[in-house]
Amino acid sequence: MNLLCVGISHHTAPLDVRERLWFSSDEIRRTLPLLKPLSAGESVLFSTCNRTELYVLMENGTIEPDVLKKLLIAQKSAAGKVQPSDMFMMTAGDAARHLFRVAASLDSMVLGDVQILAQVKEGFNLATELGTAGVFMNRLFQLAFRVGKRTRTETEIGEGAVSISYAAVELAQKIFDDLQKRTAFVIGAGETAELTATHLRGKNIGKLLITNRTQERAEQLAQKVHGTAIPFNSWCDALAESDIVISSVEVNRYIIQPSDIQSLVRKNRNGPLCVIDLGVPRNIDPQIKELENIFLYDLDTLNTMIDENLQHRKAEIPKVDAIIVDVLAELTQWYSSLEVNPTITALTQFMESIRQEEVAKNINRFNPKDRELVELITKRIINKIIHAPIVNLRNGQETSLTERLQKMSAIQKLFGLAKSSKEDSHAE
Repeated sequence: MNLLCVGISHHTAPLDVRERLWFSSDEIRRTLPLLKPLSAGESVLFSTCNRTELYVLMENGTIEPDVLKKLLIAQKSAAGKVQPSDMFMMTAGDAARHLFRVAASLDSMVLGDVQILAQVKEGFNLATELGTAGVFMNRLFQLAFRVGKRTRTETEIGEGAVSISYAAVELAQKIFDDLQKRTAFVIGAGETAELTATHLRGKNIGKLLITNRTQERAEQLAQKVHGTAIPFNSWCDALAESDIVISSVEVNRYIIQPSDIQSLVRKNRNGPLCVIDLGVPRNIDPQIKELENIFLYDLDTLNTMIDENLQHRKAEIPKVDAIIVDVLAELTQWYSSLEVNPTITALTQFMESIRQEEVAKNINRFNPKDRELVELITKRIINKIIHAPIVNLRNGQETSLTERLQKMSAIQKLFGLAKSSKEDSHAE
């Protein structure tokens, strides 16, 4: 398998190095055509926040990995800032296995990352658009997408929150089954508050209120998550109508104390109030948990929850590995079937099966003394039909690898020698 992969990731380089090799869609469009003169028959390049990876099907001969590494560095004008030693290289089955691990989120910085599969698909779609993904890359990446799909449906490696902001929302959801009927109040507009508000909107929260000491930032965040900005000096009014309160601001004192809750005339006075403190130092007086129907959670609670979820995800790794082994075996078998001799054998067997079936249906129409002649004549017909294709296949050894793969694939599809999985047709 003449597959070569070079790339950079969080395993090989720190953020300030790998971000210099991040490729936009336009940069990928400019880069992929440059690989053809380097004897790259097919190629796919994709970038995420934690990795940039280039997959190349090499034509007859080899391509030195450092050539590809230096090309990527040059395309980003990163010479002197990124070294070839900051990058990794894999070949053949190891490269295919690595791609499957990436698609399954086993290689992600956050185990079970749900975004990586879409990012890999985006890179493949660009290569398809540019015509640099042919028969081999199409099969390789469709199988990678199948790995990702099976990982999501057959394992729980993506289950459970593993970030503070998402854990906060997941916790709120455990208290209130239907968030569409609830009001959430986010205090703060920093990164954690923004992620929390985004997750709440993703869970179809009924009403989302945002407040911050800087009103402009509150309004910007509210617009982004389709919420309502509340002036900071009026947040008590928002607290009164809320079912969920999540606070993440930098303060040196408690901004919510038991007296603030006790003095409220809550719209849902008999219902629970879920209060989640994401602040460091803490934003909310821990004494409020003594009040009736008040559920208070802090970072320690969430971190414990995250640790449990991570352990659960890690326990699912063997299941994902089994899927990868299964699909990798299919890739190897498919690639081997595209060699000349297996294709000729499959074509010959296909024709012979048709001959035998038709002869068996009609042999009784012939006199016993003629039946041997029928066998002989039909075999000669089949041999003459497939003679030219077989000669053509054997004489095509000097053509490029990509052309040979295209020819073998076309013959297999034309005669139905290899059935594509239904999963592949739905993978995109």
